[in-house]
Amino acid sequence: MEGDSTTINITETPKERKGKAPLLATPPASSTIKPVVQKAPKGGYKRGLAIFDVILRIAGIATALGAAIAMGSTDQTLPFFTQFFQFKAEFDDLPTFTFFVIANSITAAYLALTIPISIVCIVRPHLVTPRVVLVFLDSVMVALTTAAAGGAASIVYLAHNGNSDANWPAICQQFNDFCQAVSGAVVASFLTVVVLMFLVILSAFAL
Repeated sequence: MEGDSTTINITETPKERKGKAPLLATPPASSTIKPVVQKAPKGGYKRGLAIFDVILRIAGIATALGAAIAMGSTDQTLPFFTQFFQFKAEFDDLPTFTFFVIANSITAAYLALTIPISIVCIVRPHLVTPRVVLVFLDSVMVALTTAAAGGAASIVYLAHNGNSDANWPAICQQFNDFCQAVSGAVVASFLTVVVLMFLVILSAFAL
């Protein structure tokens, strides 16, 4: 009859199945792809700043201790003297130089005591409290050392040039060795001030 239809099942041979097989495998779903991202080491630049901080503290110890020793061991006796007077210059003749020795000794001791705190910052660079403590204490030491170096520098200037208005003669023509020693000590102390200022800047950047 015309209304009837016949369904014919065609079975594919294995060769035909091979010909229809997909040439490329279906790529996995995008949800299963996990990009590999290498994480940057934590606190890399802060650890580097902490290492540089330790180096600067060691340099500051050397300059501050050198300034204190140079000033504290300075004295000169002139070869000529009278029956009642012997011309001699020592650092403790002036309170400013005595303060200079004490201040630079305190600064050297402080820098030595704060090295363990800097080492803690190397091990744990993200800690904030040690850095805040160092910024505060370093700023105090900047003020102390600057005061000592500035006061001693004014005395050294007078020793070299004198003051005609006050009738203060220059003494460095007679006490040449003494003036050279105290001048070197003042320079070393100002180097310590520069080191301390760099330490404050480093600690501020690391916060």
